[in-house]
Amino acid sequence: EIKLKPDQLESLVASTIYSAGESDTRYTLNGLLFHIEGKRLIVVGTDGHRMALMESELEAAAPEEIKVIVPRKTASEVRKFLSTEEDVSVHIGKNHILFKIADVEFLARLIEGTYPNYHQVIPEKNDKLVVMDREAVVKALKRVSIMSRERSNAVKVEIEPSLIKFTSTNPDLGEARDEVAVTYEGEALSAGFNARYLLDVLQAMSTEQVRFELHDQLSPTLLKEEGNENYRCVVMPMRI
Repeated sequence: EIKLKPDQLESLVASTIYSAGESDTRYTLNGLLFHIEGKRLIVVGTDGHRMALMESELEAAAPEEIKVIVPRKTASEVRKFLSTEEDVSVHIGKNHILFKIADVEFLARLIEGTYPNYHQVIPEKNDKLVVMDREAVVKALKRVSIMSRERSNAVKVEIEPSLIKFTSTNPDLGEARDEVAVTYEGEALSAGFNARYLLDVLQAMSTEQVRFELHDQLSPTLLKEEGNENYRCVVMPMRI
């Protein structure tokens, strides 16, 4: 049994669930990984194109390491009952997980299989660091992505000293551009991204400033809240 504060569980799920697969043929991706190691609980969601990882501390250490995959739908349903003040107790069995929230008991079957090794996904060599105003970038991305094709949501992101530029092109509608002042001192770099993936991450974050850590135009990009190492998101770039 592990105990969690309701707002702690809400934060863990809200920060990761948007990255989980929805009807992926790789069925293990259609859930959130709950990884308990000592006093650390790490929740991970990925659909193969992006990944979100949130880490939190438990009140008491677990006697052994636990890795289980909780279905996305279960995690989503449990959130509806988290407006309580009482602790949530979580019981993990071989094939099932039980959430006890006040007088509600929520039992669900776990997803069987092996979750991808999330440690391998987190880039270690991203040497280009951009610090930017989260709200300003969200607004710019929303404006520009209106022009992008619905299926790919492709947006070109260009960084240069003190500036980030967003461009999207649609053969039927034309081109949209926007730019935001940022803190960056490295060399110029451009990469393509799915605008929705970037927006999902930025809207799940809560700090005023966010960090965008890149290596080159085809390597995974790491996004973090300024001053918070417990929440990390990885987005794969796309060729455009």
